[in-house]
Amino acid sequence: MAAAKIVNTSGKRKTSIARATVKKGMGRVWINKVPLELHEPQLAKFKIMEPVNIAGSKMEKLDIHVNVQGGGIMGQASAVRTAIAKGIVEFLEDKDLETIYRQYDRSLMVSDARRSMPKKPLGRGARKRRQKSYR
Repeated sequence: MAAAKIVNTSGKRKTSIARATVKKGMGRVWINKVPLELHEPQLAKFKIMEPVNIAGSKMEKLDIHVNVQGGGIMGQASAVRTAIAKGIVEFLEDKDLETIYRQYDRSLMVSDARRSMPKKPLGRGARKRRQKSYR
């Protein structure tokens, strides 16, 4: 008996990391065990739904479970959408869908590698310095 196909992918944005598991199902998406339909805020939900909406009818046979942690609300949303898009493409092995995603927004297929700079001495942050007073 052949094992059911399961694909694991990840997406990153700032300090958020999302891990998606894609398998055969009924077109449902869960984020941290909560259905996508109940996800708040609305703006983050719409951002997460982009790869699902673009895939359209191809999504009807897939279930996606996403675990996301770290960062803020919109950083998590960006990480989740990257993980979902990668998972759909890898599960379906669909090069046409991948090119559609890349043309729509490259960040759907490529995790954002930018990170904040480390703090330096003599300042409050990576670049800010203490002001000098000459009086």
